[in-house]
Parts: sequence; C-alpha cells; structure tokens
Amino acid sequence: MQYGYFDDDAKEYVITRPDTPQSWSNYLGSTEYGAIITNNAGGYGFYKSGARGRFMRLFFNSIPMDQPGRYFYLRDRESGDYWSASWQPVGKPLDQYKSTCRHGTAYSVFESHYAGIATEATYFVPLGQTFEYWRLKVTNESDRPREIDVFTYCEFTNQWMTFQDQVNLQYSLFIVRGSLTDDKLLRIAIEDNLTPRDEETLLHHKLNQTWMGLIGAPLVGYDTSREAFLGPYRSYHNPLAVEQGQCSNSNTYGDNSCGTVHTTLTLQPGESREVLVMLGIGDARVVGKRALAEFGSLERAALELQKLKDAWHARLGSLMAETPDADFNHTVNVWGLYNCLITFAWSRAASLVYNGERDGLGYRDSLQDILGIAAAIPEEALARLELMFTGQVSTGGAIPVIQAFGHRPGHESPPPAEDYRSDDCLWFFNVVPAMVGETGDLSFYDKVLPYADQGEATVFGHLRRALEFNLERTGAHGLPCGLHADWNDCLKLGYYGESLFVAFQVQLGLTIYAEIAERLGKPEEAAGARAQHKTLEAAIQKCAWDGDWFIWAIGDDGTMYGTKESPEGKVYLNTQIWSVISGSATPEQAERCMQTVKEQLATPYGLMLSAPAFMTMPVDVMRALVFNPGIKENAGIFNHTQGWGVMAECLLGHGDQAYKYYRAAMPAAYNDRAEIRQCEPYVQAQTTYSTFSPRAGNTRTSWLTGAAAWAYFSATQYILGIRPELDGLRIDPCIPSTWPGFKATRRFRGRTVQIEVKNPDGVCRGVKSLTLNGETLPGNLVPADKLGEENCVEVILG
Repeated sequence: MQYGYFDDDAKEYVITRPDTPQSWSNYLGSTEYGAIITNNAGGYGFYKSGARGRFMRLFFNSIPMDQPGRYFYLRDRESGDYWSASWQPVGKPLDQYKSTCRHGTAYSVFESHYAGIATEATYFVPLGQTFEYWRLKVTNESDRPREIDVFTYCEFTNQWMTFQDQVNLQYSLFIVRGSLTDDKLLRIAIEDNLTPRDEETLLHHKLNQTWMGLIGAPLVGYDTSREAFLGPYRSYHNPLAVEQGQCSNSNTYGDNSCGTVHTTLTLQPGESREVLVMLGIGDARVVGKRALAEFGSLERAALELQKLKDAWHARLGSLMAETPDADFNHTVNVWGLYNCLITFAWSRAASLVYNGERDGLGYRDSLQDILGIAAAIPEEALARLELMFTGQVSTGGAIPVIQAFGHRPGHESPPPAEDYRSDDCLWFFNVVPAMVGETGDLSFYDKVLPYADQGEATVFGHLRRALEFNLERTGAHGLPCGLHADWNDCLKLGYYGESLFVAFQVQLGLTIYAEIAERLGKPEEAAGARAQHKTLEAAIQKCAWDGDWFIWAIGDDGTMYGTKESPEGKVYLNTQIWSVISGSATPEQAERCMQTVKEQLATPYGLMLSAPAFMTMPVDVMRALVFNPGIKENAGIFNHTQGWGVMAECLLGHGDQAYKYYRAAMPAAYNDRAEIRQCEPYVQAQTTYSTFSPRAGNTRTSWLTGAAAWAYFSATQYILGIRPELDGLRIDPCIPSTWPGFKATRRFRGRTVQIEVKNPDGVCRGVKSLTLNGETLPGNLVPADKLGEENCVEVILG
C-alpha cells in the first residue's frame, strides 16, 4: 500500500493519504529552537533540550496518535460545520476530506480540500531565530460567499522540564499564567519564582515564557486556558470554543495553558486570504513585540522560508547521484543525508519515541553520526569531533554522555571503572581518517585538545590512549574486555569477559594508527602498533574461529558464546562483518563467515543481529531476553548494523549481495508497500522485526539512529565507492552487476568533481581505467593536487 511519493526536485516527501500506519514526522528548527511535526500536524517544541527545554506539549505513546500539536481549526459560520487544516485532530471522513502533507527540509506544508474550502498551512522556524511561523492560506472554491472562522491551538507545558510537567503535577499545575498583552500578543509565563541553581537543573529558566501573535486579520478572540477552549469531557477533535464559534478570552491561572487566537475571514467565490501566526519563546512584551515588528509580515515570512530552503538544499548538494535505482537516488540525494543531518543535530534526545531519557550527546553514537555529515558540513563535523575528543578521559575511556551546553573539559569527573564501555573511543578510528580525508588537513593530528578530566594530548596522542585503554584491559584469552558493555548493551559478560567485536575494532584501530604514524614520520609508533596487531591476531585465531563463523564473545567464567553448540544466539552478525571490515579474517574465513551470514541471518527485511532468538539464556548474561523474539537485540534486525553488512560484502567484491542487503533495509524500497514497514519510508529507524516475529518487517524508532550515518556512508563510500582520502578522492565502486553504470557529482575541498562510471562488462567491482579531465591516471585515486575548480572523471569498470 502506498501513502505518498518522493518529489526530489522539491526535495520533499509528499503524503497523499493522511491515515498512515504510524505517525510520519519531520523536524523543524535547529539545536537552539527545535520542533517535531507529524503528517497530521501533531508534535511538540523545545529549546536546546527535549527533556529540559520542552515548551510545547505532546502526549507520547497515546491515543489518538501524536496529539496535540500545531492546529488550525476552520468553521463555516453559516452551517456550523468545522474541520482542521490537517486531517487530524478533527478527522473528517476521507471520502469528503482531501489532504496532502509535504515534508521538506525543516518545513512542512499541509493542503486540504473540504466543503468547498481549500487551505494551505506552512510551518517552519526561520534560520537563527527562536520563534516559528504558521502561515495559513484559505481559498473559497465554492460559488457563494463564505464566512470562515479560524482558530489556532497548541498546548504549552506548565514546566519546561518534562518530568515536572508530566509527573510532578502537585507542583506544575499551579504555576502557569496566561494573558493578552496590550499589543494583543498571547503571553504564557511560568510564575514559580524559582532561582536557577545551575544549567543542569534549570536550563535558562528565565526564558520559561512563550508568546503567540496573529498577523493579517483582526483578532476576534483568544484563549490561554486549555480547559476553557476544549470544554469539559471533550478533546482535540471537538473543542467547545470551535463548536460554539467563539472563544471566552480566558486567562489561565494554574491548570493548563494553550495558544488560541481567533479570527474570521470573509471570502468571495475564488478569493484567497492569508493569515500569519508567530509563536516563540521569551517575554511577549519584549521579545515577542520585537519579533513581530521585524518579522511580522507575509512578505518577510516568504523571504525567510526561501532562505531556509536555500540553506538546507545547499547542505544536500555535497553529493548527487544518478543511478538505475530511483529509490537509491531518493535516499542518496535527499533523505539519507537529511536524516543524517537531523540525527547529528539531536543525537538520541528528541523524537516521537525519545522522551527525555537520553538528554545529551551519547559518546559512541555521536562519534558515528559524524560519518554521515562530514562532506555536507565539514566545519560543524570537525567542531563536534573536537568536542568528542574532550569527552575522552585521561585513562583512554570516555564519558558516556556529553551535555554540550554544560561540558567543562579538564574539569569533568571520570566515570567509575565499572561504567566504562569498551567501544566508545574505538570509533575514532573510523571517524578521524574520514574527517582528515575530507579536509586534507594532516596537521589535525598535531592539534592539542584537553581530556575531560585532566591533562591534554595531541589528537594523535588521544588515539594512542584510546588503543592503550583496551590493550590494558584484556582477559584470559588475550582479547579486549567487554567491560560494562561493548556496542551491544544487552551483552553482559562480566567485567573481564572478552568481546571479539571489540577485538576486531582494536585490530582496525592498530592498522589505522600505524598508517597515521607513518604519515607523521613516527616509524617506532607504527612498528609498535603492528607488533600489537600481530599479537592480537594470534589470540583471535587461537580461540575465536568456530569452523564456519567467528564466535560472539567469552564470558569472564570462560563460557564461549556463539559457537555451533549454542542453542540460542548461535551466529552473531557483528563479529562476522567486522572480521572483514577490520581485515582480521583470512580470505577463506571472510568468504565462509559471510556465507554463514547469508544462510542464517539474512531475511527479506535485513540482516538479523543474531540467531536463533534468546528464550532461556539467563537474563544476567543476555539482557536481550527482555525483548520479544525477533525485536531489537533479541534476533531482531538492528538497522545500525545493516551498513556494516553492506561494507563487508563490498570489501569482498560482492556487489550483487551487498546491494541486495542494502535494498532489504532501505526505507524508500518500501514506499509502495508501506504497510509492511509502517514507519516513515523516507528515513531510517532503529529496529525492524525479523522473521522470529509474527510481524516481520514492522519497523520502529525512526529518525534518530546510528543506522542513518552507516546507511549513507555505506551507500556513498562503498556502493558508489566515492571515498575521500588524505591524498585525494578514491573511486572504487562495488555495484550490482546489472547496473550499466552511474553518474555522480561530488563537492570535495571546495572543488566540484563530475564522475561517470561505466560498466560495459557487467562486473561488480574493479577499475579498469580512470581519466581526470582527459588525462589517464593509474589506479583508482584522483589526486587532490590535480583537481581544478571543475573536474570530469570517467571510470571504466572491468
């Protein structure tokens, strides 16, 4: 079943049926003033933090879905009939009500047709501002004059700290006030007279005020009390004020507040009228008044929307591809990168699922997120990478979560030893070379950055300390300890249990560290890393190969997990694909273990994390047992790992298999069968139910996931094979043998590179020839020093 389509020219996803299986959402604003809006205008708003700065309320995991939100209600004054500019919350019958939602880059547009009235509602946050626009155009499509009442509605929180607003009601229900200012702006203020203690507790408490203003039509009435607007025993689908056609001009004093302004539009046949609503944070009498004076016109709103589109579309221009697969093009050219940019901005802090429990930048997550956006916003990526280095402590481990607005490098307390995760700083060895490859700045390795707790080191020194952290913490078999957790938080091996996944990460890290050391003229460092690599390689080969695949891990009691004798979790995806990515597997092992992945972990919807599902293993060893079989870490399809599977197959030259895996997990591939996946077909999600579940293919927890970065990274740098390196741009595609080739445009270090790949022999991988601006070059590297402002590269595979 299909609910919408991709409009790549406009860089929008267009939802033509509003009754989607799940709420299909979009993000507005920035990390200063953020917002989420769904295809039915549900959602919420927040300042800096979704947990401690939430000023607009949403009821999570509730029925009806995604309510409340940002609503326009319309009412025909003659008939008394009313509806909303988005299908919900009123929910008119769909045989009478036609609706389209266009989710774009940080804006959303809702079009409706009902009872001879057409509406177009546009929502966005202007660049660099702490307010949002709601723009409504109303057109009379009937053959008679119409009088239409327009009401707005949103629900403000009583306390910007989510726990206080949702749980501590004996306090938060009695502190809010709402009124109309002399300038006819709604003012909502929290009047608890608390003195801010610190940023951790009360994030910019003095800003705990919101305002709303109406432009383009006279203010007929208003409400700031939710109870007055909705009425007793009513809900968002049938507000009393809308039904009666008038507000009560309520000034909330405790209980719950809302933002409702009311105006009436008189429309002749064929006539259109536009109104503008502005909603923001700060004191209405000062901040709101000033914002309306500068931004309060339809002309200014149109200008700000165009500026917003131009800025976002420029970010999306770092790589554009034209391949035989339209779904792949949608992903690479628009939504894959946009998803990465949003995930980079908000980590795992604010979505329709993340409700404040993960406030801040998760260390391992935020490092990996950089991979998806390094080409699009290299300066911001580099700033984030430096921030993450300052979250590494002097032991070589890391603080699990960095709260950027309160982070104090050199003065943070290191985590207790039992809380270290073994993989945190090993992601540097994926991210740093990618970042240096993008910028070409070898001197970055010499930059001095502080540790979180004490001392400082060059970036190269930070990398050394990261490896030492794991090499100093090894178990009885010589493999790195899993500590509190490796990447898989559900695996509890005991503190000295050994993680093969981390062992492969360390192997990759040692290889990359040695290469960097040679570049920096440090041969002794390179030799030392290679010696450590050889020692660890011997330990892996001695205990970790089980004949057809690599084991999972070794408990601190010596128990081997992931062997042929294991009744549950027999095969673990991560150790197979990372044996290939790290180069640790022999050629024979690499082919055999990836064949095992195909035979035992592949499904039509993606690669399972492990199999069979856990049913009886003690929960103190495998916490995944708490999940239903076939979901998340319990033999589910954990989408974070899908890009790794693609990379491993590409490294082996298996382009057909790599692409089969990629399409199995690619959201756009489900656009015409959206009832299977259910969540948005334009962005990644954390988990897909596997064939161990009765609902195989269902997908949950969209937008903010490590799957975004790795899906984009594997598509662009392994399938398309366009990889930035210190010396230039490597072109090493691994494509389906049926593709005749593809074209791509890559922005690289301020230059434009037009690439055409031809595949006359129907191979998957292997560059037969490469020309740059007509000059034939050896190998598959386009040297940076040979690039001009505009460049043409032709690659022949064979």
